[in-house]
Amino acid sequence: MGKRYIQYGSKSIKAVEHFVLFIIAIATIVAIGQEIYHIFEVGKVALADLLLLFIYLEVLAMVANYAESGKLPVRMPLYIAIVALARYLILDMKAMDDWRILAISVSTLILASTVIVIRWGQLKLPYPKSEDHQ
Repeated sequence: MGKRYIQYGSKSIKAVEHFVLFIIAIATIVAIGQEIYHIFEVGKVALADLLLLFIYLEVLAMVANYAESGKLPVRMPLYIAIVALARYLILDMKAMDDWRILAISVSTLILASTVIVIRWGQLKLPYPKSEDHQ
């Protein structure tokens, strides 16, 4: 009886996971549409608009990657965070004091360094292949 609950529980969790991925994908597509509508409404494309579209594109790529492989590379949210910090810095730099600009810059550098360390670790110290995942 316990095995059956585990089996159905696992399938139920996977179904909820796919449903939420679908909702995230739809919400991201709607946000992209809203941003494109805003661009046409204003009549010009600003750098902030492009960076926001890039963030949405990265979110869609992350959802697609997770849907295909069942794994979420930790680098993808880091890329999104780096672009979000760059966008924030670009948009609000004139209103920021020096310490805030420095903090955002250092945060971006830390995130970029983290991506490099993770990538280096994946290349030089890969996970051993298990018999279950071959």
